[in-house]
Amino acid sequence: MPMPDLPRPDEDMLQRHLREVRQLLAKQQLVEEVTRRQRMPHQRLVENITHRQNLARLQRKLDRLHPADIAYILETLPLDERLYVWDLVKADKDGDILLEVSDAVRPSLLETMDRDELKTAAEALDADELADLIPDLPTDVAQEVLTALDQREQAQVREAMSYAEGTVGALMDFDLVKVREDVTLEVVARYLRRFDALPDHTDKLFVVDRDERLRGILTLEALLINEPETPVSDVMQASELILFRAEDEARQAAHAFERYDLVSVPVVDKQRRLVARLTVSDVVDYIQEENEAEILSQAGLEEEEDIFAPILRSVKNRWAWLAINLVTAVIASRVINLFEDSIAQLVALAALMPIVAGIGGNAGNQTITMIVRAIAMGQVQPSAWRRLMVKELGVALINGLVWGGVIGVFAGVVYQNLPLGVVMVAAMALNLLLAATAGVLIPLLRQRLGRDPALGSSVMITALTDSGGFFIFLGLATLFLL
Repeated sequence: MPMPDLPRPDEDMLQRHLREVRQLLAKQQLVEEVTRRQRMPHQRLVENITHRQNLARLQRKLDRLHPADIAYILETLPLDERLYVWDLVKADKDGDILLEVSDAVRPSLLETMDRDELKTAAEALDADELADLIPDLPTDVAQEVLTALDQREQAQVREAMSYAEGTVGALMDFDLVKVREDVTLEVVARYLRRFDALPDHTDKLFVVDRDERLRGILTLEALLINEPETPVSDVMQASELILFRAEDEARQAAHAFERYDLVSVPVVDKQRRLVARLTVSDVVDYIQEENEAEILSQAGLEEEEDIFAPILRSVKNRWAWLAINLVTAVIASRVINLFEDSIAQLVALAALMPIVAGIGGNAGNQTITMIVRAIAMGQVQPSAWRRLMVKELGVALINGLVWGGVIGVFAGVVYQNLPLGVVMVAAMALNLLLAATAGVLIPLLRQRLGRDPALGSSVMITALTDSGGFFIFLGLATLFLL
């Protein structure tokens, strides 16, 4: 029986898997086209044999791949090829793959599965994993899956689903090992040997009392290096424990994992009863999703998009901020129209004003990126806006004078107009100050209003620096040059 390829950090390996699958798909399509064109006596037989050979090669390739790698491959394939490959995946991998693929791609896979396939895929998952998949299942299928679980598992699934996204409860893992403090290490070791395998990322055991209250943690290191007759209570860590509650923000938990190099952390309720644990794997997935969401938000995209999604679905995801951008572009054009006579008298203004607006937009995006990142890292609160404003205005003023001076000298020499160069310096400095102000205030105001600080930030800052840059530059030119 072939061993599955384990996931590797080497991106080249993943790309090689993708390339091989694409080559097999292309070969399959090519052979089918050739055999159809050649009208041989045994054409259908040859076609069937060739088809089965290529199908077997592709099947063997998929069987060796890890579910995460298959998920990546499915996301990169056009819809028809994606569904063709999905049909070849063994049923025992379906559930894991559905969890690994992006939210944008998952619906296209679920639509091709019948009730029995959906139930089989769902029933193979743990309670915390099932809680992630159930919202995407048809209501009747989800109910059947829940009914098939025992009471403990049903309670775990419903508990995991009760927590909002962005909380520890939405990420926590119920698969853990707990022991009592009044037993010896030898008893613990015998208990562990009863497991076929320990839960992933088990670096510690959780010590509880008779009421399931967390008393401490027993590291695997302490279990191995101490004498077997030693009581758990003598070697467990009971003070200064790092623990979370299900209601805690996942963002703060992620910071703790990064700061203290954690692998797993207990999750307790208000009575300190052990509920679940949070693992580094869950946190890494959360961080990746947050980073992707932030990138999309800055571009004004409300949700992740399947790159091979139907046209109308993609249009729906993109139209809102494009409409806003259109309005701001019209405003910018009206600003230019206000100074139509000035531009007609000094044509150089038309060539230079995009420079002022472009540099201002770039500077504003730098500022807003830094502020949004600081908010995401928990490093800044709305009350700190004055200190941030002073710092960013100082940076903008220096950059405006330096780079404004450079472009001002250029404009004065090229157009042999020294006053025009001075206006360029002033306009550049003022527009960078405007960009810095907006870059600080926009994300902080959105945070205070309970909105995503990153959503549409680049669109808003670009619109403001375009209109503001045109107005400042053309206004100064009208006042001092004409």
